[in-house]
Amino acid sequence: MRTLNNFIDGQWRPPSNATHLPDINPADTEEIVAKAPSSTAADSVMAIEAAERAYPAWRATPAPKRGQLLYRVQRRMEARRRELAEVLTREEGKTLVESAGEVQRAINVVEFYAGEGRRLLGETIPSELPNNFCYTIREPIGPLALITPWNFPVAIPIWKLAPAIACGNTVVLKPASLTPLSAGLIADIFSECDAPPGVVNIVYGSGREVGQALLTHSAMKGVSFTGSNEVGTKLYNTSAANGIKCQCEMGGKNPIVILDDADLDLATNSAVQGAYGSTGQRCTATSRAIVVDSVADQFIAQLEARVKALVVGNGLDPVTDVGPSVDQTQLDTVLNYIGVGQDEGARLITGGLRLTDDAHRCGYFVQPTIFDRVTPNMRIAQEEIFGPVLSVLRVPDAASALLAANAVRYGLCAAIYTQDVSRAFKLVDQLEAGIIHVNSPTVGGEAHIPFGGMKATGVGLREMGREAISFFTELKVVYLDYTGSARTNNLY
Repeated sequence: MRTLNNFIDGQWRPPSNATHLPDINPADTEEIVAKAPSSTAADSVMAIEAAERAYPAWRATPAPKRGQLLYRVQRRMEARRRELAEVLTREEGKTLVESAGEVQRAINVVEFYAGEGRRLLGETIPSELPNNFCYTIREPIGPLALITPWNFPVAIPIWKLAPAIACGNTVVLKPASLTPLSAGLIADIFSECDAPPGVVNIVYGSGREVGQALLTHSAMKGVSFTGSNEVGTKLYNTSAANGIKCQCEMGGKNPIVILDDADLDLATNSAVQGAYGSTGQRCTATSRAIVVDSVADQFIAQLEARVKALVVGNGLDPVTDVGPSVDQTQLDTVLNYIGVGQDEGARLITGGLRLTDDAHRCGYFVQPTIFDRVTPNMRIAQEEIFGPVLSVLRVPDAASALLAANAVRYGLCAAIYTQDVSRAFKLVDQLEAGIIHVNSPTVGGEAHIPFGGMKATGVGLREMGREAISFFTELKVVYLDYTGSARTNNLY
């Protein structure tokens, strides 16, 4: 067990209140994985000041040199990938295969943004005036706050950190309190790769104490947040009041739309992967299956058989398909929604219970659950559950499927299953989602491709890919008159 401290100005510093909290394995609550600080606003200020001091020199470092730091980080993450995956599984609960996939995604992201150090491009623009050269430059924003969730405790911090520092910003990362050790390993790696002191800082603690201090300090010039809609909306309002840039990725209620000509074996496999992978604890999870009536019974039969065969257990066990909920609060939330679904009249096909036998006695395990005959107005069809629960909505045709898919406040991901390319493109045009998959699951993405949603899912600019550069930089426009004599521009 490791006792973590805050990582500030290149050093590990104990919290000012000397308070640490246990990091508990959700698959085995008798194991304390680590202890992490419960820091105060004073610790946040110390980290902010370190980022502020480091910013001028880091900004002045040539972008290709900043990229070289990320290449070193990439190689170090590759060397420590197994350790990262095992820690991730022990403190978050997902299977080792899923954790290894998350670590690889993070490595890919670092590699991509290392290359962006040589591609921070502006553009030249023709002027209306003779002998004028007009061009744009991308410059860093300044010290930034990064606030990240527990469900992807390696990938999400990395996909914010890497573009932020490649662009010349310095950062203060506030990771989720439920998964502190993953963030600690990230700090280790940056330190081992000789990141200049103050470029990357990590402060552990609550949003109320640590997060609020990050948002209100005058030195902070922007914040990138991933988490709940409730917190994200408040954060966005605070950022707007303080005049700083803000990027929020929040909830999802993602549909898989299965038309009458779909490959049902493919659709079933994808629904299982999307709904129950990572225990359903990801914003891209498949939480609604919208199925045309003529194939609904066959889909449900195949789905039930597949779900009943899933093995629920400790993610360190190679036979496990579905791990635990991350903590007691999340488990209670999932069980509460299962009760809500039954009260609303949805038909419980399988699952719905907490597992408490000897193999599951010390963990937050719940059976993978299917509800059928769900209607669009039910809470389980509208609200994000963040657990292994799939709601099946039956519809008469493709037009009704589109209406049902769009009838939620969120707009992150959607998947379409059809063998008719014309129908696929028509749905792509009209689905209200930032990411659409055709004949592949709602989950997944690539390091160089933008990520983000519409509607209540996201505000601010997209993450990942080259689109992320737009958030982590400011655009400067330059007009250069090379006539050699003074001239008045009477146009404006």
